[in-house]
Amino acid sequence: MFSPSSLRAACLQISPDTSQFFRYQTATLRCEDPLNSTGWKVKRKTPEGGVRPCTSGWGTASSSSTCVIKNTYPSDTGVYWCESAGGERSNGVNITVTDRNVLLESPGLPVLAGAAVTLRCKAYELSPNHTYDFHKDGRVIGSSSTGELTLQSVSKSDEGLYVCSIPGYEESLGNWMAVEGPPLSSSSAPPAASFSVSFSRVMFHLLVGTPYVVSTILLGLIYRDRNRAARVVAERRGSNDVIMEIVV
Repeated sequence: MFSPSSLRAACLQISPDTSQFFRYQTATLRCEDPLNSTGWKVKRKTPEGGVRPCTSGWGTASSSSTCVIKNTYPSDTGVYWCESAGGERSNGVNITVTDRNVLLESPGLPVLAGAAVTLRCKAYELSPNHTYDFHKDGRVIGSSSTGELTLQSVSKSDEGLYVCSIPGYEESLGNWMAVEGPPLSSSSAPPAASFSVSFSRVMFHLLVGTPYVVSTILLGLIYRDRNRAARVVAERRGSNDVIMEIVV
């Protein structure tokens, strides 16, 4: 059973998992919430239509929390999110429907550090026998004859603006890929455990050794005070003897 503190807010999922679409494709948007998946509805904001829910005509609601765009069109370009009846909002996802003939498929949502991510470059109404170049932040990072490039074990350094192109033909619009993390690595776990064990040992020795140290200090103080008292008594006796001799 989930506890409320362990649950995240609703998340908008896109199928296929990309933020770029050609014209006349099908895009499925679904609100996922472990607590109440039926309490969220898909909404969007576009330059032309403003803020509108799925039921206003731009999509088909296959369920209360799922919306399907059957024939994407450039006017569908905008920001999409899930919203509850109480006004709570999920993450927002930018979706672009491009007029270009080259498209880059990359994750529409942030990816976790350490995961493998496959970028796909697709051409509209073009034979597949081409070389595809992949760019990050304006720099070529790889080429492929299959139109796919896999980034292994991504990290924050892989975050950036990605573009794909077909040399001599056209390039796609840019897609921003965000990376969340980093996750806890196996190499960092042992030091934490070692620190925990060392700290426990230090506390154990302090708890065991402190009474001994305190008792030793107290005994030393008592011994010092007894010596002082003995010296005072001896000095007083000596002075009394001197007085008695003078009197005699």
